[in-house]
Amino acid sequence: MLRTLQDKILKLKQEKDIAILAHSYQSPDILEIADCKGDSYFLSVAAKDIAAKTVIMCGVRFMAETVKMLSPEKTVILPVENAACPMAEQITPERVLQFKEEHPDYKVVAYVNTTASLKAVCDVCVTSSSALKIVGKIKEKNILFIPDKNLGSYVKQNLPDKNILLWDGYCPVHNSVSEEDCLAAKKAHPNAKVLMHPELPAEVLRHADLVGSTADILSYARSSEEDCVIGTETSIVDTLKLEKPDCNYYLLSKRLICPDMRITTLADVYHAMLGKGGAVIELDEDIRLKAKRTIDEMIRLGEA
Repeated sequence: MLRTLQDKILKLKQEKDIAILAHSYQSPDILEIADCKGDSYFLSVAAKDIAAKTVIMCGVRFMAETVKMLSPEKTVILPVENAACPMAEQITPERVLQFKEEHPDYKVVAYVNTTASLKAVCDVCVTSSSALKIVGKIKEKNILFIPDKNLGSYVKQNLPDKNILLWDGYCPVHNSVSEEDCLAAKKAHPNAKVLMHPELPAEVLRHADLVGSTADILSYARSSEEDCVIGTETSIVDTLKLEKPDCNYYLLSKRLICPDMRITTLADVYHAMLGKGGAVIELDEDIRLKAKRTIDEMIRLGEA
């Protein structure tokens, strides 16, 4: 049944000139039929080089918005209309504008896990893998980092010369992991390397052997024969177990399951391709251009 549906999707991709992008946190059956898979920013950039006129973005809304932001000529479809990232909406654009008016000497840095309208009022975007490099290259000392206090705390700890204010936002899934969870996993698997995403709380991160993005975690695990405890969404463990069944991968905490990423099914992808579900992403052109400016600035600083 599953293979039959995958075959129908693969056929439709050819017939309708559709490309499927899938975030690494998607289920294996979706990842198997994706033209491109990776973290949110990688997918957004990759979409620019895809010839297909229509893109199905299997993830959450801010990811689909970022694809549309960088590829406005493409039709971008989110298979499940209400697939959202809670962290992406934990601060309003109006609040950022108020802060900038009250603190004109601050640069506002937005994690890429934010809405397009929020990016549009910020100065530069960062990803989990580029945050340290980008913030370190900003000439201003004063920084407001939004919305993730955990990623922001990690940046602040590693860049003590910067005066970084943190917004009280977080990923509900990563932030739910406790130090006790971490210590229990390390005790259960004492010889395993502990690989963690910087969206985890600071008291958890201090026990990591590696702190990095989803791509960093996958890269390390794929190139190593060591046992690994994975400190990010459980789908990464599923992916690694399928790719390297002879290696041992353990989830840092049973809490690391994202319901928003899990909401998209293979059937949702199929129906979206038929025009029977999902949401076509539209962005106001003024918002799109202002939001794109923060991505362009991230690329400029990242390449400098």
